[in-house]
Amino acid sequence: MISVEHCTYRHRHQQREEKSALDDVSFTVERGSLLCLAGANGGGKSTLLGILAGLLTPASGRVVVDGHASPGAEDDIRTVVALVLQEADLQVLGATVEEDLLLGSPPGDEEGATRARETAARLGISHLMERPVSALSHGEKRKLCIAAQLACGPKVLLLDEPFSGLDYHGILEMRAILAANREAGLTQIASTHDLEPLADLADSLAVLRHGRLALHGPVEEQLDRLAELGVRPPCSWTSGRRLGPWR
Repeated sequence: MISVEHCTYRHRHQQREEKSALDDVSFTVERGSLLCLAGANGGGKSTLLGILAGLLTPASGRVVVDGHASPGAEDDIRTVVALVLQEADLQVLGATVEEDLLLGSPPGDEEGATRARETAARLGISHLMERPVSALSHGEKRKLCIAAQLACGPKVLLLDEPFSGLDYHGILEMRAILAANREAGLTQIASTHDLEPLADLADSLAVLRHGRLALHGPVEEQLDRLAELGVRPPCSWTSGRRLGPWR
């Protein structure tokens, strides 16, 4: 479904090339699976998500998403990939919840409007349809962003720090959304610097450090090396050498 092949990306600043944000990164993600993309801040997670979403183009190497390759097919990648940003306020554009959800459907597209409302019901925000987005809580805005992206029918969902700023109830709701998407066969990549609420849901784990891929594979096979890479292992692993469900 997703293949990252020797991908390198460099940010430019004042006509001068900076240090690589990504350096020779390679891994694959199977269709319908959930990859946890971990690493300390500044490791390259958001840059990689931007490339996978077709918003950035690799300086070298390539990324293939559902048969579409970048460099070259970024427009096609954007038709099959949805990205949910860490900062919900950057992604919410409508004045009300309903208006924001319907922005992805052309005027008069009843099928798209129905899909948007069904997605809102699945994520538990139907009762908020007429509410101004300025009156939403942080968690409600996060769910609105996810609902708006899912309403477009993507094959891949990318989430940048989906648990950031959420309270206990919000974390439980986010976990339920990720689990339901996985059950429905949606391919997902969720970035995080804190594995605690995500590790037991993920099929695989990739860890970026200073722009390089330090670890990749089944979650439990990577946990013993996390601390040396600046990532805290889940408490269930450090206390009992098992990956228990988060509660």
